[in-house]
Amino acid sequence: MKKNVLVFGSISGLIIAATGSISGALCYNNPNFQGNMWIGYGSMVLAFSLIFVAIKNYRDKYNDGVISFGKALGIGLSIVAITSTIYVLIWLIEFYNFFPDFMSKYVAHVLNEAKAHGATEAELKQKAAEMAPYVEMYKSPVGVILFTYVEILPVGLVIALIAALMLKRKNTDQQLVAN
Repeated sequence: MKKNVLVFGSISGLIIAATGSISGALCYNNPNFQGNMWIGYGSMVLAFSLIFVAIKNYRDKYNDGVISFGKALGIGLSIVAITSTIYVLIWLIEFYNFFPDFMSKYVAHVLNEAKAHGATEAELKQKAAEMAPYVEMYKSPVGVILFTYVEILPVGLVIALIAALMLKRKNTDQQLVAN
């Protein structure tokens, strides 16, 4: 199982590294963060789709066509951990070497969006005050790491859960013997 997880987790990580790098550059260089958000989450779904392949591969090639929900979920979560960690490492490299003012650009974007939607000066000040703790947390590497994991982990967890539910399969031979 470890080899299966490492192979598919690494491939998934390479996908997320490549697409994440492209998405990060597009996002940073384009003031419209919204369109780039879809590219980012789309690349996460693409990378995590390998969870399905990994579980099916393990079930059919190594486990005689049988896999429990727990084992399938374990494979999925292991791949999520590998892929998410690669994603976080890539973002740390990008952020500290190429996009050190990312949060200030993002806050400016959020405020411009609010202003475009008719926010008053008081509402803009309130929105800036709401964003201030996030900007402060982003000044610490631990804050950057936590925020980045929070960005990707939910996507991976949902896909791992769905894959485990869809691909679990009980041993039909035991059912025949019991009848």
